[in-house]
Amino acid sequence: MIIKTKKYQLPTGTYIKMGLKSILKEQWWVILIALAICLGYLWIASIWWFIGAVIAYGLYVLFWTIQFTGVTQMEQNKPIFQKMAYEIDSRQILMKINAREGMPIQWNMIKRVELTKDAFILYLSKAQFIHLPFRIFNTENEKKFLETILKRKELL
Repeated sequence: MIIKTKKYQLPTGTYIKMGLKSILKEQWWVILIALAICLGYLWIASIWWFIGAVIAYGLYVLFWTIQFTGVTQMEQNKPIFQKMAYEIDSRQILMKINAREGMPIQWNMIKRVELTKDAFILYLSKAQFIHLPFRIFNTENEKKFLETILKRKELL
């Protein structure tokens, strides 16, 4: 069976939010560094330890926000943000811009999958992912079939 989805365009704002959320979840330990800086208060009592920790963590988040925003502006990444349909089967995911142009993605390229309340998110790397909201599937059975494929591939 092949799942043929409706056309979908990933909004750049959604990409930035999802990418930032993913990187902060993946690199949760950075907050421990900020807390370690705060422990400097025990050595020399000064409010500047807390201010420095907040500024350092803020710069870290700003750095990643700029990175994800930059990806949306680069010419080579424009196809990611075009309207495309997906054809999904047990061999691959075919991202189709139109009837003749498309890009296959093999299942072994997908590192992990996250199932949210309204979408499948297939991560290829830290900054690359495929967002498949449930509304692009034509029937409930297609969504269940994709879930079955993901479980069979041990990604879900």
